[in-house]
Order: sequence, then C-alpha cells, then structure tokens
Amino acid sequence: MRRLACLSALMIAYMELAPTALAKEAVQLKNVKGESVGTAILYNNKRGLMVQLSLKNLPPGEHAVHIHQNALCEAEAEKPGEAFKSAGPHFNPESRKHGLNNPDGSHAGDLPNITVGPDGVANVQFYDPHATLFGRSNGLWENGGAAIVIHANRDDMTADPGGNAGDRIACGVVAKPEDYRSSGGH
Repeated sequence: MRRLACLSALMIAYMELAPTALAKEAVQLKNVKGESVGTAILYNNKRGLMVQLSLKNLPPGEHAVHIHQNALCEAEAEKPGEAFKSAGPHFNPESRKHGLNNPDGSHAGDLPNITVGPDGVANVQFYDPHATLFGRSNGLWENGGAAIVIHANRDDMTADPGGNAGDRIACGVVAKPEDYRSSGGH
C-alpha cells in the first residue's frame, strides 16, 4: 500500500509538471508587410534554450537573429526603417554587453548569424546557453514574453548594443501563456 501511495504521488507530480516540462513554443515570423517568413520553435534542453528556425521568403545572405525583450512586433509597411522597434532592445536580464564574441559576456538574446540561400530559405538549429523558455530568471516567459527578430544585415558579434545588424526585417512574438505560473525564477 505504501508503494502505491508513493507511486500515486509521483504520478500526480508528473501530471502537474508535464505540460510545462514538455512545452514548446511555435512562433510565426512575419515581414513588414505581414507576410509569413516562417517559424521558430523554442524549447528548453539541458544546455539552455533550443531554437529551430524554418524560414522562407527572406533576402539571400547573412542575417542577424536576436531575441528582443518585448513581446511585440508592430510594423507599418510605409515605414520599414521603424519596423518592429516595439520589440525593444535585446533580451538582457543579466545586463551584459552585446555580442557572442564580447569578452564581457553577451546578451541572453544574442544568437548566431544565419545564412539565407539564394532561394530565400534557411533551416537552422542552435541553442542559447544564456536563456530558457521558462523556469529560471533568464526565462522568456518569466520576463513576460519576448520577440524573435531577424535583421537586414549580419551581426558583427561585438558592437554594443546591437551589432550593427541593420533594420529589423521580420519578427515573431514569443507569448507567455496566460495559465503559466512562474517557478519563482529558480
């Protein structure tokens, strides 16, 4: 009977944790005109935040990708240079400097550059060791959500605050689920 009680307690704990522990966030990315340019799938793993990008209809070449601190992606087609400024600066809960190559550390929202092929397509996967989707003080959901932003140019990986990445050409909101309860940043 005691064994059954322990097993029941473990099953209840698993059922309470399972939805969050297995959570993946699918983010739709759109350009300034509101047209789809693909998706980002985000989830936690042992190393940090996993990011899978499946992109289309983008200009060929190297582009910066960043996580920005606000869960907003507002744009007006008539003002492309102002597009997605609502996403705010890079996600940076630890107040570090910009750039993956910066000796003082990098923003939690700094990600590797991507290369878009001549057909406008890119499929890449990488992890961000300085961020999580949820569950810690560097969690995107703990901070009210965020935005994934693709820039017109490559990131130089050192210039503070934005890596000379140019205009924001695509954006997708990482929304905090309404029923998500923070673990208190632990």
